[in-house]
Amino acid sequence: MRMAVRWRDARALMAHLMARPQALAFVPAASLAAYWMGGEAALILTTLALPLLLSLSGPAAPRAAEAGTGLTDRATLTAALDAWLLDQHGTDKHPAAMAIAPDGLGELRARLGNRAVGTASDRVVDRIRATLRGDDLVARDARGHFVIALAPMRRADLETLLQISGRILDALREPVSIDGTTIYLSGVVGFCPAERSPDAGGTALISAAETAMAEARSHGAGAIRSFSAEMQRSIIRRHDLRGELDRALAERQIKPWFQPQLCTDTGRVSGFEALARWVHPKKGIIPPAEFLTALIETGLSARLTDSMLTQSLTAIRSWDRAGLNVPCVGVNFSGDELRNPDLVEKIRWELDRFSLSPDRLTVEILETVAADADDDMIVRNIAALADLGCGIDIDDFGTGNASIASIRRFAVRRLKIDRSFVTRVDRDPDQQNMVSAILTMAERLGLDTLAEGVETPGEHAVLAQLGCGHVQGYGIARPMPFEETIAWMNRHHEKLDHAAHLGQQRG
Repeated sequence: MRMAVRWRDARALMAHLMARPQALAFVPAASLAAYWMGGEAALILTTLALPLLLSLSGPAAPRAAEAGTGLTDRATLTAALDAWLLDQHGTDKHPAAMAIAPDGLGELRARLGNRAVGTASDRVVDRIRATLRGDDLVARDARGHFVIALAPMRRADLETLLQISGRILDALREPVSIDGTTIYLSGVVGFCPAERSPDAGGTALISAAETAMAEARSHGAGAIRSFSAEMQRSIIRRHDLRGELDRALAERQIKPWFQPQLCTDTGRVSGFEALARWVHPKKGIIPPAEFLTALIETGLSARLTDSMLTQSLTAIRSWDRAGLNVPCVGVNFSGDELRNPDLVEKIRWELDRFSLSPDRLTVEILETVAADADDDMIVRNIAALADLGCGIDIDDFGTGNASIASIRRFAVRRLKIDRSFVTRVDRDPDQQNMVSAILTMAERLGLDTLAEGVETPGEHAVLAQLGCGHVQGYGIARPMPFEETIAWMNRHHEKLDHAAHLGQQRG
């Protein structure tokens, strides 16, 4: 292994030296010197040896970008990083690697075809290049992702790399006009400075940046992530969990935990949201961030939704038998699940099986899904579920681009205001103004509202004063297994009855 590392380092150094213009100037001199010192035999040997050396050295390190594209190939980019990493020792300049995944090209292909994707991709290249220096290299892979080798710089720290990443994302967000159609793209960025690389060499540095990019993608459009050792360990853990997911679903180790939602007028429970938790027999509670990405990658998300739906409807029947009034339970549905042509009939059958009316089920849809729902099947399914009588909630409202038209098109019942607007609403006038604007719009449209992420009594009180219909968050209760819900509701009702009794005595 050590010999292989030494050979790779020597090869990279040779590539670096042979690629420099100063080295090329000595080629004629070397040939003449060989002839003078050794005659024709030495000349022939030198003539043969130089091409061999160039061959062994591999691609020239920082080779110029391919003509007219602004791109280089991955092998050249890797060799450049190898050379720069060797050069950094004893200096205050260090290289870094970045990986970028543009988002929106797939939808563009479906709308306008491959030619439009090619044009948009070329524009992306131009914009990325415009944010970089002349010595930085850019390569594109078969998936349409981009890898960047940042030439050594004096401040290759997290702050600088975050600024570069932000400039790239800002450039990607600029609208692209193709054949009279305006296209909006986004993306995510992962990066790794040389000092954080898990191993020596350009290949390891690029791999680390791509790992950070994959982590950024799990956090949605516009995310930026820097590689860390903990990130690597988390990915390994997710990979290890993949093999257990099928059995976990079959044995119902993944269960809904229920977080209560309260009516701000009465204080009564107005519903629960079902949130997936993996109760592992050996590892304990595994949070969604640990397994949801792996579950999607293994194609098991539909099975999870089926299981969550069945267990949630079972919970409603159990609450009914216990004499507790829980009007509805919210279950999250992704865009992929909403494309299922059999979805409506499956939900209708499940409701009939449990003898429940459709209004007891709330279908929760991310605002980003509603905003981007150009898929006819998604539109038809949501409309059919609304016609069936299910409640339609737009989740994380305020973080996407859902228009009033899309809200009306889907017969939305309620907007769930994202927690980013709720935090400090009792102390921040700007937050209050934002929430007030959302509530006013909802009132004009005849929509109910629910604020997510309520953590303090002050936030709860201000939201009620502003006219928000329902609240949910850790300040009310954390998600809990079904077995704890009945006791929690009994305690909550006792508090309400006690408060009402005190009010009557004072009156």
